[in-house]
Amino acid sequence: MIDIHTHLLPGVDDGARTFAESLAALQALTSDGVRRIVCTPHLRASQAAEAPRVRNDALRAELQHRVGGVPALELGWEIMLDRPGVDLTAPELRLGASRAVLVEFPHGGVPPGATAELRRIRESGVVPVLAHPERYWGCSVTHAREWRAAGAVLQGDATFLLGSGDKGRLARSLLALGLLDLLASDNHGDRRSLRGARDWLCELGAGDAAELLTGRNAAHLLADEPLEPVPPVVVDRSLARRLRELLFGRA
Repeated sequence: MIDIHTHLLPGVDDGARTFAESLAALQALTSDGVRRIVCTPHLRASQAAEAPRVRNDALRAELQHRVGGVPALELGWEIMLDRPGVDLTAPELRLGASRAVLVEFPHGGVPPGATAELRRIRESGVVPVLAHPERYWGCSVTHAREWRAAGAVLQGDATFLLGSGDKGRLARSLLALGLLDLLASDNHGDRRSLRGARDWLCELGAGDAAELLTGRNAAHLLADEPLEPVPPVVVDRSLARRLRELLFGRA
């Protein structure tokens, strides 16, 4: 599996605070079968020109040294689009060595002009990967269709597939309509992982979708290759308890 959205650089943002926390989370992810991880600290678009890539690369190198060869660690950012029109073409803003950048909307919800901004980024030669669309207040299936038509890749949050509220229902609707391109954990030095979602999808008989969402499409993205369409997966809400057990363990 490949996880393109994590907050595991120690002491950089609201994720892992120490090397010990980072290493514990990385060891758990490795045990779950994750073999490649992109570390994506928070960054505001308005501050993109000041992104401290050198510091982050030193932290990544130290983490890689401590964990060994697996998982392979790469750098990126989770860029909040707090200001429209910012140039995001600099290579140091991208996920690994790809043309993709991980972006998110401000916490207030879907901003005016969201589709136009994603289209602008795509037309600049960069592939915008929109993090966790199910989280944004006001987001709908119609928005998701528009964003993908504008050239955005949609990265769902593996944990939200089990949610009981509006966000969980939207996550399952996007999955059922084949509108999610890949999943990520958004691990902040905690227990979040792709493993539970992958195992659960396999239990549903959606093994190909599981492989695409947790591995193959992420590999394509990081290699600047076209993503494969993810077949729709209709989720039976009665199975949410089973997914909860897979993601977090039995109580």
